[in-house]
Amino acid sequence: MKIALVHEWLDQYAGSERVLEQLIAMYPEADIFTLVDFMSPADRVMLAGRPVTTSFLQKLPFARRKFRNYLALMPIAIEQFALADYDLVISSSHAVAKGVITGPNQVHVSYVHSPMRYAWDLQAQYLQQGGLQRGLKSLYARWLLHRLRLWDMRTANGVDRFVANSRSIAARIHKVYRRDAIVVHPPVDVERFALGEGARDAYLVASRFVPYKRVDLVVEAFRAMPDRRLIVVGAGSEADKIEKLAAGAGNITLRPPVSQAELVTLLQQARAFVFAAEEDFGIGLVEAQACGTPLIAYGRGGARDIAAGTPPTGTSPTGVLFDRQDAAAIIDAVNRFEALPTPITPAMCRANAMRFSHATFHTAMRAVVDQALADRHI
Repeated sequence: MKIALVHEWLDQYAGSERVLEQLIAMYPEADIFTLVDFMSPADRVMLAGRPVTTSFLQKLPFARRKFRNYLALMPIAIEQFALADYDLVISSSHAVAKGVITGPNQVHVSYVHSPMRYAWDLQAQYLQQGGLQRGLKSLYARWLLHRLRLWDMRTANGVDRFVANSRSIAARIHKVYRRDAIVVHPPVDVERFALGEGARDAYLVASRFVPYKRVDLVVEAFRAMPDRRLIVVGAGSEADKIEKLAAGAGNITLRPPVSQAELVTLLQQARAFVFAAEEDFGIGLVEAQACGTPLIAYGRGGARDIAAGTPPTGTSPTGVLFDRQDAAAIIDAVNRFEALPTPITPAMCRANAMRFSHATFHTAMRAVVDQALADRHI
């Protein structure tokens, strides 16, 4: 059986690349297709030495640094891959990868990290952040996103089986494409994160300082709780804002990004990992659980799946969720966490994290693919 793996682009080793890495491990004989490949030598280890076929975008001017500027050409580029000789096509998609063209005798399984957020429910936010609310550039951007939505809906018909990385993304797939999706959570290398059993004192935030991560809300909340320590690790565009909010608060410690080993140590020593963003999944939450660290998280997106499938507000066996992105909700969640009649243990958190291991991903994903192949012959 000939297998093709299709991925949007290769420029860094992030969440979607972890999924591709495990798909390569599952299907080492598969051929890999991607719009552009600018992976660094260090990150290329994930490809296990496999060659990569790229699109015409690879050779366009300034593609290495600005390939995302060719968004308008990506639907055309993804459709040019010649995949007719492949029995099985697995796409890893958060933009256009699911739009590859397949025939009636081929099976296409699409693992969706998210439908194109900037073309759907986050269009207004995307235009605002890009300064594209008025003028000719705004008009062009709105026209382009409209065309992308039409193309995105049409190409959904070429997918035989949708796989979502969380229940939240499954709901978005149904909303956008009117298709059901099977949930297979992303693989997390939980073995890299050892269980911590020592004393736990401070609460921890480790995140990029960008607007949607809402680190500012966590800092604001802990300014109002001077008796609770908070360690904030990260950097980014909102660094100045975070520093100003934390200024003068003796209970809040700011630290620049740390090494993997230092992060593990901080997680092992944290009383709880505080997370105020809405993520499609949230690998950092699983890594915290693997260290035995409870969660205090915003109850939307993947956090609901990770915290044992709890509702947006409430207590799970491994954490506490809050249902509003504001400081008051975080303060309430911290109080509820500290008042739990039965404390959350590191062993409970570690056991929960094992649900997201590489082995679990392989088993679940292979079951989906095998069933899709079997259905083809009915």
